[in-house]
Amino acid sequence: MSNRLKLVIAVLAVPALALGWWLGSPLFLDRAVDEAFPISAPVAAEAAPTTTVATEQTDPVEMSEETAEGSDEVETEDTTEEPGPLTLSTGAFQDADSNHRGSGTATIYELEDGSHLLRFEDFEVTNGPDLRVILVPNGDPQKADDIAGYRELEPLKGNVGNQNYEIPADVDLSLYGSVVIYCKPFHVLFAVASLET
Repeated sequence: MSNRLKLVIAVLAVPALALGWWLGSPLFLDRAVDEAFPISAPVAAEAAPTTTVATEQTDPVEMSEETAEGSDEVETEDTTEEPGPLTLSTGAFQDADSNHRGSGTATIYELEDGSHLLRFEDFEVTNGPDLRVILVPNGDPQKADDIAGYRELEPLKGNVGNQNYEIPADVDLSLYGSVVIYCKPFHVLFAVASLET
């Protein structure tokens, strides 16, 4: 074998090995994340008003004496709670096939500020190259042909753990029936969560 041929083989081998590692290593490695549920900060408000309640009728002189002693007054605080996130739809992840497995839940929330959030909890999926989180019109896609009209949210942050994905304001959630973990380069479904309201 000539030196020139050896050089050509060496030059070609480096990107081939890099591509092989990119494609194959996710199958043996887990990428874990653990994001907390983002709770919108409460809107700043004025100090809660207090209400004074007298326990019995007295004349002004007696009442001022009792007020000084603090014996017959009760102060109450306004304890109105802020509304929490609203669950719009949820579904459990299922295996896409015998080689691509998924578990955990996908839930879409409307937050206090009106924005929408997709959250995975107790989530785990077979790892793979360039996995994406997509919303799919079909409620139960079985193969790549079933995801026409999908909306991509983000690359998958990790194949294990709780995680959050913001849903853009222009997304009409009524058009989508499932959340799919999708390998974009090879058009393969890894896990599917059919959403129910």
